[in-house]
Amino acid sequence: MFVYKCEDSFESVFTAIYKVYENHHQREEVFLSLDDDPRLFSTVIEVETDAERYQKVIRTLRKQFGESDYERLCLVLASLDVEKAQAVFGTVVAGLNCGCGAGHLFDNLTDTWVYKAFKLARNAGRENDRYREFIRFEELESGILYSPIKPENNILLFLMPHFADRLSGENFVIHDVGRELFGVHPAGEEWFLVQGEPTAKEESVHGRAKSLSEEKYQMLFKTFCKSIEIKERRNPKLQMGMLPLRYREYMTEFH
Repeated sequence: MFVYKCEDSFESVFTAIYKVYENHHQREEVFLSLDDDPRLFSTVIEVETDAERYQKVIRTLRKQFGESDYERLCLVLASLDVEKAQAVFGTVVAGLNCGCGAGHLFDNLTDTWVYKAFKLARNAGRENDRYREFIRFEELESGILYSPIKPENNILLFLMPHFADRLSGENFVIHDVGRELFGVHPAGEEWFLVQGEPTAKEESVHGRAKSLSEEKYQMLFKTFCKSIEIKERRNPKLQMGMLPLRYREYMTEFH
């Protein structure tokens, strides 16, 4: 068994996939690992991220399987599962071996790794879709729109293009509180990610100050949400199914 030790990043995993083919190793004798757990009777290969190699893999995946399935592979790598790298590798190899065309990479759900990748992508994709609906921005005194979130999966990379397209003329920041990761969008420019520090968290979360207009609009919004409620038709169980509790921490109407 050959164990390819990767970092938890798209670039590292795709580099590892390139190296597997470069070394002519078969799917059955390879495992892509993200942890340091020892595996008996295995040869460990440390993977150093290589821009040329992982970009070639990305081009191949997009060309062979299409943009939609490539994005689903990236959603797999955004999950928390410790075997996600192996799931992506197994799915890619299975797709290349059977000559899957665009949109058919995840068709063979009888394959263990394809099925696992399918489930991980679906879970991360659902969370991404929900945050697109549930995210709340507030205007700070500086005029910047700020939104804290706390997703289970590392989906900030997928959220930013959505809001950058719709708020292209705004300065805004989406803050993944759990990972100390900031998605920053300067008005009219390209967005980028910044890994924060504890001090940055204190300043951005606890030390921020809302603008006066933001205070007024939040009060109006809370009043609106309360006024449209029909007490006789309250259904907490249904509400929690449509809007789980873990999404409500940073939603204005639940403050």
